[in-house]
Amino acid sequence: MSTKNKIKNFVKKKNLNPMNNRKKVGIILFATSIGLFFLFAFRLTYIVAVGKVAGVSLPEKTADLYQGSKVVKAKRGAILDRNGEVIAEDATSYSVYAILSETYLGEDNKKLYAQKKDFDALAEILDRNTELSKDEALNYLNKGVNEDGTVKFQVEFGSKGKNITLETRQKIEDELKQKKLAGLYFEGHPARIYPNGVFASHFIGYTDSVDAEDDSKGLVGKMGLEESYNDILKGQDGKIEYEKDVYGNPLPGTVASKKEAVDGKDIYTTIDSRIQSQLESLLDPVVEEYKPEDMTAMLMKAKTGEILAMSQRPSFNPETKEGIKEWRNLLVEDRFEPGSTMKLFTTAAAMQEGKFNPNTTFAYPAGGYKLDDRTVNDHDFGAVGPLTFRQAISWSSNVGMLTLEQMIGGDKWKEYLEKFGFGKSTNSDLAGESAGELPGDNWVDQAMSSFGQAISVTNFQMMQAYTAIANDGSMLKPQYISKIVDKNTGEEKVTQPEKVGQPVITPQAASDIRTYMIDTVEDPNYGIAYDVYKVPGYHVAAKTGTAQITGKNGYMAGLTDYTYSVVEMVPADNPEYILYLTMKKPQTYTRDALAKIANPLMKVVMDSMDSDSAATEDVAK
Repeated sequence: MSTKNKIKNFVKKKNLNPMNNRKKVGIILFATSIGLFFLFAFRLTYIVAVGKVAGVSLPEKTADLYQGSKVVKAKRGAILDRNGEVIAEDATSYSVYAILSETYLGEDNKKLYAQKKDFDALAEILDRNTELSKDEALNYLNKGVNEDGTVKFQVEFGSKGKNITLETRQKIEDELKQKKLAGLYFEGHPARIYPNGVFASHFIGYTDSVDAEDDSKGLVGKMGLEESYNDILKGQDGKIEYEKDVYGNPLPGTVASKKEAVDGKDIYTTIDSRIQSQLESLLDPVVEEYKPEDMTAMLMKAKTGEILAMSQRPSFNPETKEGIKEWRNLLVEDRFEPGSTMKLFTTAAAMQEGKFNPNTTFAYPAGGYKLDDRTVNDHDFGAVGPLTFRQAISWSSNVGMLTLEQMIGGDKWKEYLEKFGFGKSTNSDLAGESAGELPGDNWVDQAMSSFGQAISVTNFQMMQAYTAIANDGSMLKPQYISKIVDKNTGEEKVTQPEKVGQPVITPQAASDIRTYMIDTVEDPNYGIAYDVYKVPGYHVAAKTGTAQITGKNGYMAGLTDYTYSVVEMVPADNPEYILYLTMKKPQTYTRDALAKIANPLMKVVMDSMDSDSAATEDVAK
């Protein structure tokens, strides 16, 4: 055998030797283990030193697993009337649930979960205090087992276990304490209550859940004060941090830190609940009798601009949401042609310009007053005979106002409309307020606006302008907030009367207009509302209005296709109150329709004023 072959055989034998192979494998495994050990040790050291794995912070992850937090909802501020009577306030409704997990223990391992042996007693408590029957409660408790046989951490009790009042919760908790039972707990849900029901609803507004899927996130204002002053009412939420178990539930007695919630501020309105309730009760039967498309009503203190009562129809219950059909706050959002109640401002402008003589008689043109292609007539087509300008007010003569407007001049008349605040917002801070619309620059529109057509206004604008007549020329902004109170600090922000611009007319002109307004209800010959509007013991300054309504093809022509209105100032010589009512497109109408609201309301108001004055005098004595 050659040397070469011997070497090959030797190598072959050596490679086939099992001992050699095992040694090699052992060496490789040992070396690998040593390498992995040092790699693991290095990695572990790095993780301990740095505290991160794949960019994830281990301390933060641990905190997420065993530390929890909970938002503490701020209490929404209340809305109250001028005397502190609640109109809207926060409440909390509760849902009940039972914790079944045996891991839910307190100090000294006290059992805080619902034990199987106590199910019957717990079900009886729920039966006595909620809509749940004992069998229904037991059914929920006994079903608290997962498919794999493990016990659920907690069970809820369906819809009958929700909407529980604080009083009911306290009763249940008292029974649990008396019977030394545990396991039933409550989760609060924000709610808003409106104890008066239909009560200036479009002005007050309502609230809804921030998140329709999760009502624990709180409430947000919708419409009216609730919406416009949401930031003031809502407050600032707080926060609680605590330790939690492996199920993510808070461990009793482990609160680590707490940031107090800051409750929302309370808003005191200028509304008088007694008068507002009376107004609401008077509106309903009138709506039922005449069936108008809509109605509005506002009562204001003449010397301050404070609104004591205001409402509209249709309306709704802000708590139940029943009746929400008309989403507009008609008092600020709806603009309309006011009709003859505008004639007071035409008269005021004419007086101020020296164009008004109450005893001067004006001519009624044969066939009516011609305005280009239009003809304007009075409601009686001139049948009453010649009128003085004073009688034109009480008889509500369109021709008389057209005559005055032509004497003033269209441009000058438009200036007065602007001085009285028309064509611009009253800056009420209520959502959706309309600025209305002034008449166009053409002479026909300017002339027609003298008797309340070809111009659109809002209720707030009309009430603001009326204060100039009631308050000796000084115009006041409508006020609906009396004060805002911060319960957290005790700070109060009181609202003061706010004058709008310079006096529009002189005190004498304002006084004369009110005197002529008395004729509307007291002059048997020229009073268009003679003996209709009355307040026992007082003279009433009043002006009625009947305005055509614009349709798709011009003014509507139906028998009652009008906006009927009246403004009253009482007492006429030195007004304390201004009342303004409107009724749009009733199915039927009688001349005393609005008086069915005005007369009883103003009697209550004046009786109340007299009683307050008498009480003040008694205290002074």
